[in-house]
Amino acid sequence: MTEIKSIQDSFDALGYVVDQELATILFLMTNLQKPLLLEGHPGVGKTEVANILAAHLGTELIRLQCYEGLDVHSAVYEWNYQKQLLSIKIQESNEKTDTEKEKHIFGKDFLMPRPLLKAISGKDKPPVLLIDEIDRADEEFEAFLLELLSAYQISIPEFGTIKATHPPYVILTSNRTRELSDALRRRCLYHWVNYPDFDKELKIVHKHLPDIDQKLSAQVVRTINVLRNKKLEKSPGISETLDWAMSLHALGKKKLDEESFTITQGSVLKSYSDMEKIKTEGVANILEQSNSN
Repeated sequence: MTEIKSIQDSFDALGYVVDQELATILFLMTNLQKPLLLEGHPGVGKTEVANILAAHLGTELIRLQCYEGLDVHSAVYEWNYQKQLLSIKIQESNEKTDTEKEKHIFGKDFLMPRPLLKAISGKDKPPVLLIDEIDRADEEFEAFLLELLSAYQISIPEFGTIKATHPPYVILTSNRTRELSDALRRRCLYHWVNYPDFDKELKIVHKHLPDIDQKLSAQVVRTINVLRNKKLEKSPGISETLDWAMSLHALGKKKLDEESFTITQGSVLKSYSDMEKIKTEGVANILEQSNSN
């Protein structure tokens, strides 16, 4: 389809290499107004999809970074208590009933929107709402999201229900540190973001580093693929591939050998145990395996 090809071309121009399958699910997401759940290993570019989609659509990106203990007040809304107290003092001499006063201080003027409420409150253009690493949030918060994901509305006990005039484009990401509920999955389109194959990852490197030596970039990608099969504590993602290629390029290296591997390994190996594991196996063996691929 022309629309899907247009998404691929637009993403490519913005520096993100997107295959037909992902471009198709993005097309369906924006046209069906359905949330999209992206799952995959850390560092494969899930978060960047939302950034590039916002740029592609020419709209605002609103990001909610999830973490254990995330609650409604941090994610949805908070009352401006200082402003409420000041208003109560001003109204003390008023003849309004307590019910009227309470209704006033819990009005829209005292409501402080956080990312989720902000995403459904826009009056102009729908934003892209990124709910990043939803698997890190508690199951209770995940359950709270169901109303937003199904009806694009949020219920606030003191205020009422706020429904989106322009429903946001919602992308949720997960590294699968825990299993998400069936209820959340049913409300979303789904795409698994895998590590790219050799050709795609090489294209990504050249997109970000057009001047890099061709032989060096190929060596980096092949070696990264070998490292991903070593059951490391922190398997290298695309971001590590780019960091490593940039480091070697910045040092003027033309090939990946034992010396250049050792002095730049901090760009790709992110824990002491992983460094020790590679040291024990031997850098020469790793490079020999990559050259045989």
